Amino acid sequence: MKIFIVGGTGHIGKQLVPMLLGDGHDVTVISSGRTAVPQDDVWRKANVVVEKYGGERWIEFIGQQNCEVFIDILGGKALATYDTVRSSCKHFVACGSQWMFGPSQVVPVPERTHAPCLFDSYAQRYADLLQMQEQAARDGIAFTAIMPPNICGPGKIPLDGHGGRGIEVHKSHQRGEPVFLPELGNTLIGPCDAYDVAQGFYLAVSQRDAADGHLFNVGAEYALTSTQFIQTYAAIYGCSIPIELCTWQDYSENKFPEVGAHYHFQAHMCPDLTKIKTQLSYQPRYTPEETMQRAVDWMKQQSLL
Repeated sequence: MKIFIVGGTGHIGKQLVPMLLGDGHDVTVISSGRTAVPQDDVWRKANVVVEKYGGERWIEFIGQQNCEVFIDILGGKALATYDTVRSSCKHFVACGSQWMFGPSQVVPVPERTHAPCLFDSYAQRYADLLQMQEQAARDGIAFTAIMPPNICGPGKIPLDGHGGRGIEVHKSHQRGEPVFLPELGNTLIGPCDAYDVAQGFYLAVSQRDAADGHLFNVGAEYALTSTQFIQTYAAIYGCSIPIELCTWQDYSENKFPEVGAHYHFQAHMCPDLTKIKTQLSYQPRYTPEETMQRAVDWMKQQSLL
């Protein structure tokens, strides 16, 4: 099949492209050029095009591709992208996020709206996904969305104990400095290896009929409590990281007032994998602890730590 991927040189794409090339697909990747393309025998089989995401030339370019499968990992212009390629595309695969479902008190978290999404950009992208899902059904085009939790593994600084992706915070974890958590320290956090996110895209492409019309969670087999999350970093860094519990009001208003940071320790991120396991035979390869270890090993290899 001829497959076109937006964002194919990023964290997920670098795992996905070799999977598709390994099956003999004709893969074209469009990249902004900010991320280096791997220089190996597998990637030499891919056609990599550098073009600014979302610009007029970009829209014109993708409209000329005539690809059977179109995968949009970036997602910021997914609705316009779908409108551009739907005349020739047979399967459109989009990337969402479990944050889009809104805060849930149900775990594991199924693929449905639980409450209004707290983030404007995610809320808009979620509305676009649902609109594309309905439009694709009317157009007779297969549509699938992959909904990852927190993405981890080699290639990107992983979530830290302050709710961001900061190398200085990881250095503080290395030094064994205390970490504040909201009481009772039991919010569920689900680091998911980029390989296992890519596997969701790969299975959707490989099993189009079974994937058609669905939003699928991906993730690890289980999640960690926020306390276990910090303890896992302590084990990886070979130190003791003291945990100081505080009230949610103190944590969210004084310690980490940015919602983008404290939301990681507010809303459970423990995806229900029942649907993707049943319909696409999804089996995650890495546990949360393993993908966190892989991410730290990558940071060390990159001399970030």
